Amino acid sequence: MIPTKQRRRAPLMMATCGLLVLAACDEPLDFDLRGLGGGFSTAPAVQNVTADRPQPDDRGVISYPNYQVAVAERGDTLADVAARVGLTPEELARFNGVGADVPLRAGEVVALPRRVSEPSPATGAIGTGPIQPGAVDVTTLAGNAIDNAAPTPVAQSPGTTQPQTGQEPVRHKVERGETAFTIARLYQVPVKSLAEWNGLGADFAIREGQFLLIPVARAAAPSRVDDSSTTAPGSGTPTPLPPSAAQPLPEDDTATTPEATPDPAKPVADVGQPTNAARPSDMALPLQGTIIRDYAKGRNEGIDIQAAPGSAVSAAADGTVAAITQSAEGVPIIVVRHPDNLLTVYANVADVTVAKGDSVSRGQSIAKLRDTADTAYLHFEVRDGFDSVNPNPFFE
Repeated sequence: MIPTKQRRRAPLMMATCGLLVLAACDEPLDFDLRGLGGGFSTAPAVQNVTADRPQPDDRGVISYPNYQVAVAERGDTLADVAARVGLTPEELARFNGVGADVPLRAGEVVALPRRVSEPSPATGAIGTGPIQPGAVDVTTLAGNAIDNAAPTPVAQSPGTTQPQTGQEPVRHKVERGETAFTIARLYQVPVKSLAEWNGLGADFAIREGQFLLIPVARAAAPSRVDDSSTTAPGSGTPTPLPPSAAQPLPEDDTATTPEATPDPAKPVADVGQPTNAARPSDMALPLQGTIIRDYAKGRNEGIDIQAAPGSAVSAAADGTVAAITQSAEGVPIIVVRHPDNLLTVYANVADVTVAKGDSVSRGQSIAKLRDTADTAYLHFEVRDGFDSVNPNPFFE
C-alpha cells in the first residue's frame, strides 16, 4: 500500500510545449494541414527519432517509478486487463474514462490507478522492478514535473536480476478538443510513434480522459568523424601541393601594419577588469518561501519551495505561456517559454490566472499555491529544451 502523501505527489506529470517551425516544401507532409496559412506544423515532429516502447511482462504490465500501465491484447476488455493485473474492472474503467466491457485494440495502453505487483522474471519480464534510468542520462521529451524525494525501493531477494533500465515517458491525459496530431505537436514527436506507443488505430482516434504515453527520444547517433583525407566517390583526387609551396615564404619585414584608429563612438574596454559572460536569463524566485528540496539531477528535476497555501506564484521571467495542463489528479501545471529555448514549469498550483498564449512578465502573478493536507509547496523547474537544469544559478 503506497502512503497517501506519495500517491498525491507521484502522479503529477509535466507537459512541455515546443514552438515548431513552419513546414517547407522539402519537409515531410503535414498530415492535418495545420502548416498552411502560417499555423503549426507536424513536419518537424516527424523528423524526431523516438525509441521503441518497452516490452511488457506476461500480464501486459510496464512499470515505471511513478506509474504503471498495462498493454491490452487482441479482444481484451478492461475487465480482462483488470483480471490479469489484480484490479477491479470498476476502478480501472473509472480511471480511464471508458466502460469495462468496451473492446480494446491490440497494444492499447491502459493506465493503472494504483501500483500492482512489480514485473519480474516470474511474470515474464526481463528484469525485476520498475524501469529505472540507466547509467547514461538520456533526457525525456518533457520529464516529470514532480519526482518522489525517495522512491519506494523494490525489495529483491538474493539472486534476482537487476531492474530494467530506460527513461520514464511523460503520461499525458487527453483533454476535450485534443487530437493525436495536436498532442504530437505539443511534445514534438511523430504522430506515428505516438500511435505505436499507445496502440492507436489507423484513424489516430483518442478519447477525452485517455492517458497517452509520450514516446521518448532515442539516443543520438555518434557524430561522424571528419576524415578530410578521404574523398567521396566521383569527386576526384585532391590536387597535390606544388613543391614551391611546401615551405612558407620568408617574412616580409618591410610591410608595416597601420595602427587602428579608435572609434570615438565605442567605449574603450577596461582590460584590467574581468568580464562576466551573460547568462541566458535572469530569473526571480516564483514563490516567497523556503526551499525544502533542492535540485538533484535524476531525482528531483527542480526545486520545491514551501509557503503558506494561497501564496502568489509568479512568473520567474518574461515569457509566453506555452501550456497549461493537469496531472493525473487534476492539479494544474503551467509551462512558460522564455528566450534562448528555456522553459519554466510550475506544478502544484491552483487558481490559475493566465491562459495558453498569454505574455507574462517577471514577477507577474500567474496562480496560487495549492492547499494540501500536508506541506504546501511549489515544484519549480527550469528546462533547456528537453533537459532539466539547475534553477539556482538563474537566481544569483
